[in-house]
Amino acid sequence: MNVPSPLVRRAWLGRVAAAALASIALGIVSAPVPARAEPVKELRIGFQKSASLLVLQKAQGTLEKRLAPQGVAVKWVEFPAGPQLLEGLNVGAVDVGYVGEAPPIFAQAAGARFVYVGNDPAAPATEALVVPKGSPLKSVAELKGKRIALNKGSNVHYLLVKLLEKNGLKYSDVTPVFLPPADARAAFEKGAVDAWVIWDPFLAAAEHQLGARQLADGTGLVNSFSFYLAQTDFAQANPQVIRTLFANTDDAARFVQADVPRAAALIAPLQGLDVAVVETSLKRYRYGVAPLTPAVADQQQKIADTFFELKLIPKAVRIADALPARGGATVAGQ
Repeated sequence: MNVPSPLVRRAWLGRVAAAALASIALGIVSAPVPARAEPVKELRIGFQKSASLLVLQKAQGTLEKRLAPQGVAVKWVEFPAGPQLLEGLNVGAVDVGYVGEAPPIFAQAAGARFVYVGNDPAAPATEALVVPKGSPLKSVAELKGKRIALNKGSNVHYLLVKLLEKNGLKYSDVTPVFLPPADARAAFEKGAVDAWVIWDPFLAAAEHQLGARQLADGTGLVNSFSFYLAQTDFAQANPQVIRTLFANTDDAARFVQADVPRAAALIAPLQGLDVAVVETSLKRYRYGVAPLTPAVADQQQKIADTFFELKLIPKAVRIADALPARGGATVAGQ
């Protein structure tokens, strides 16, 4: 997600990762990634600390054990947010990544090459617009003329658009302040912004630690799907590796659902959050990797069309162009 400066710091170039702090929504596209003709011996997974199921798998080492019989090692590559992860996927630093709805749209508009290989169920309560504990603001309709922190090119970007629309405001009625989560939280705490649109577990942390108050979450307005993406050539050459990742992710989901406190205790140290914060976040998510259905693809297309109408992306995007070839074996469950 974007920082307030237009400068781009490259994300995780080559095999040695170095965090990028600017979104590919700026329209900067890296050189094409050469195709992989043979199955890989290492699966490089791009993840964010907010991706609790991937963090859990990393902590448990279960995926490494599951892929060992296939002769495939695992490398975990951390990114600060979805747009940087997409940049890493585009330049060939990772093979598979997990992001929300908006980053793939901005990436596709910028020319990135990838395919959607699966998604988790909708979880609209995992993102919300919050105000400080002592704020006089009581409704979204009161946000006209206010400064709102958010990550450009993120799920919450779309949530903000829909919240304003529902409450009779235009996007131009507010002043977006584009900041990544850590910087946005600092601005929120100092009173440099009037509100913050954010997702879990950062949302849960703001509620628990700062007393942040929700004006609205995504329920009834957005789906907040999470998507699994892969380099196009990797997906074509390594369907079994992707299926193994998804099977392991489903096992991790069952582990969470069976014992949220235990799962939170494992995840919290890696996310740098209190166990209570992680528990709140885990309870708001929905789990279960599935192939993309036409209905999910249509919802993603609606977001892309909205971003184009608002001139947030430089060109129209066809989600169908980033779906696996019909009859291919690169989607979850196939």
